[in-house]
Amino acid sequence: MSSTIDILGYLTGATRFRRLSERFYVDGDKIYKDAGINFKASWFPVYYILAIADSPLTVLQLAEQIDFTHITVKNVLRELEKEELVSIVENPDDKRSKLVSLSPKGQKFIYRLKPLWISFAAALKKIFQSGHPDFLNILNRIDLQIEENPINRLVTQRESESVVVVDYKPSLKKHFHELAGPWLTEETDGRLKEEEGVTLQDPDAEQFMEGGFHFYAMYKEQIVGFAALTRMDDDSFEINKLYINPNYRNIGIDLKLVERCISRCMENEASELWLQTSMQIPDTHLIYLALGFIEKAKPAKMIAQEQTKKVMCLDL
Repeated sequence: MSSTIDILGYLTGATRFRRLSERFYVDGDKIYKDAGINFKASWFPVYYILAIADSPLTVLQLAEQIDFTHITVKNVLRELEKEELVSIVENPDDKRSKLVSLSPKGQKFIYRLKPLWISFAAALKKIFQSGHPDFLNILNRIDLQIEENPINRLVTQRESESVVVVDYKPSLKKHFHELAGPWLTEETDGRLKEEEGVTLQDPDAEQFMEGGFHFYAMYKEQIVGFAALTRMDDDSFEINKLYINPNYRNIGIDLKLVERCISRCMENEASELWLQTSMQIPDTHLIYLALGFIEKAKPAKMIAQEQTKKVMCLDL
């Protein structure tokens, strides 16, 4: 094993699993070839399920039983059919699917394959148990953990836990332009209107004069997000601005900022929280839906923004 792989540790987990898997397939193919049998190790799961099935199965049923993708199963079946080991016929109950079973040749083939499977299983047991006597159960636990907590979700959750939302203070004012500038130019095709430029230079006035609030998201001591909460009247607020550094849009910052806006509204005994969205960031729109925002007609007290595609409201 190379020193680089050693140094990287857990980051190479998937690479090492793949390398082991490929080695098992290569060695398995050699076993069949040495025995004079035209069979591939990659065919085994599909072939075996068909061998023990009481009746023909659809491709979908095969995929579900061995947890393979639909396309992977179809590719294996194509090779098995070429070797005349399976029979594929129309499904009388569903013309969109096929029924698959072992052909007469495929059924006879089992008797040549079983002795090799027994020897192969014994060899794999020896290899796995050299790593740990309980290796198969360890694999089961890893498989279950990934199923219940996908790696991308774990990474996002951990990153999100490092995000801290803080209230406005004068020293943070300089960060507003850094966050809002790229966002506004993106939404206006690179052109900022004069009134938007004024807002960029002085983000305080319009919110604070009417009892609004500003929140900044901090990640690893860097300001990466901003939200402005504007008071519409005694009972309602609007999330007037929500800007996030594009390099940090996938670690839950938008959720944390919106949740802070909601909690501040509730602290002020508001009954409604409104927002306008341009729909340019689909993931943020999904967050609005998950938090309970629903699409509503724009109220008279709301000032419509040119980029707005949808108006939404959360009843508090």
